[in-house]
Amino acid sequence: MTAADTQLDRRMEQLHIWGPFGLLGVSVVLAAVAADLMDGPAEWQAAGALVVAALALQLWWQGTRSRRANRGRTPSRAGTAYYIVRWAIAFALTWINPFFAFYAATGYMDADELIPGMWRRLGLFASAVTVAAAQAGGLLFGSGTQWAAFAALLAANFGLQAVVAHITEQEERRSRERAETIAELERTNTALQQALDENAALHAQLLVQAREAGVADERRRLAAEIHDTIAQGLTGIIAQLQVVSNAPDLDIARTHLGRASDLARHSLGEARRSVHNLAPVALENDGLPEALKNTVAEWGERTGVRAGFTVTGTAEQLHDEVSATLLRIAQEALSNASRHARAARVGVTLTFLGDEVILDIRDDGQGFDPLDLPERTRTGGFGLDGMRARAERIAGSLAVESEPGHGTALSARVPLVRHDR
Repeated sequence: MTAADTQLDRRMEQLHIWGPFGLLGVSVVLAAVAADLMDGPAEWQAAGALVVAALALQLWWQGTRSRRANRGRTPSRAGTAYYIVRWAIAFALTWINPFFAFYAATGYMDADELIPGMWRRLGLFASAVTVAAAQAGGLLFGSGTQWAAFAALLAANFGLQAVVAHITEQEERRSRERAETIAELERTNTALQQALDENAALHAQLLVQAREAGVADERRRLAAEIHDTIAQGLTGIIAQLQVVSNAPDLDIARTHLGRASDLARHSLGEARRSVHNLAPVALENDGLPEALKNTVAEWGERTGVRAGFTVTGTAEQLHDEVSATLLRIAQEALSNASRHARAARVGVTLTFLGDEVILDIRDDGQGFDPLDLPERTRTGGFGLDGMRARAERIAGSLAVESEPGHGTALSARVPLVRHDR
């Protein structure tokens, strides 16, 4: 409820409390001025007694109203009884002096508050009878003209009040509907807030699960990395050292020591690369295009393979997770190319296309049969599965095209999620 509605309700409440007192006072003053309309002391005494009765009734009702304030302006039996007694007093006063019709008009003010349902029309009609009789010159009509005037005035008074009562009832109905709508909206907002809170909790839970899944994926990747690189290098070093321990002459021993040293350096490089993949420092100061360009260039210098990098479309600043995922896929693909493909040329393309980013890695190496992937997985080739898992973790996909003797093409497609600014 607005402040204006509250103020209006307060003013109506004051009118219903003090209005009958005011109209009774006006009636007493006018009746005193028109004293010649009353016949003798008996009518004066009767009018005085009725005025005192009216004041007592109003005081009683005001006290009752204060005790019922918390129930609002709701019709009740006590209110109906008060209305009937007040009407009877007003009718008697108007019979004595027509100017007391002002007090009888209080029945127009609060019939909606005191009388329930359709009985309200009967109360308005009774008040209209009293007022119309006073307007026609007072009760005990002496001619047909007065009766005709009374009938016309009664129809006008009751018709007007019936229309006002109908409009009031419609407004009350709309007010109740508005209140029910507001209450329903409040319940809906409460339910929506609860749903948002539950959604936030679910989102937090999903983030935790995704983080745990990412940790598990990273552990599997590191296990495969160690198996494919460091463990193999250490095995080779042990084998070379065993040969040295049994070498018949110094030249053979030096040869195998040199091989063991080369294997150790290579394994150290692989270990550093694995750590580098775990935390892609290449993205700390550069965006994904620049990081990929540097990665491809460094890989080409290290392996001696001709490598090129191209960006197509309008480059955008990507979300950190998207950039890290694509960089790691590229690093894994280049690592696979150096270990398995025996390629002479590798091309890497980063494409910004609408609402997705595409990373393509192509080589002209020896290729393989994609249908043979399960067996390759069992023998330790974890690279493709790891790359696919990375792409799928951010709602992307990885496609592989290869044929023995005709090279390999990998294409990672992920959503274009921009960097949070």
